[in-house]
Amino acid sequence: MTDRGGNREIVVAQVGAIEDGTGIKVPRERAGTLDDVAVFNDDGRYFALDNTCTHEETNLADGWVEDGCVECPLHSAVFRLADGAVLAPPAPTGVAAHAVRIDGNDVVLIPNPARLA
Repeated sequence: MTDRGGNREIVVAQVGAIEDGTGIKVPRERAGTLDDVAVFNDDGRYFALDNTCTHEETNLADGWVEDGCVECPLHSAVFRLADGAVLAPPAPTGVAAHAVRIDGNDVVLIPNPARLA
């Protein structure tokens, strides 16, 4: 983990290690966040959201990823990967989004400062 310009950056995977259409869970203790963070690969683009569905406490990292969205595996709420907005019920609200960047072969998570523990 590094701190660059006040931003915490955590290498969470290598490019290609997260299969297309899937996500991984980064524990809150490692990310330094209020919730675990789910990092997703959607057709070679990487996104990160708070991991807990706002409807019932289910891991979004276990959901279905397609067309810029993740579908909760429990009750099929849909969240937009780019910003965490809820697009389909039963989730009442969206989830926080975090930044992700690629540095060489590293997938780097930059936690949302508003969600730091």
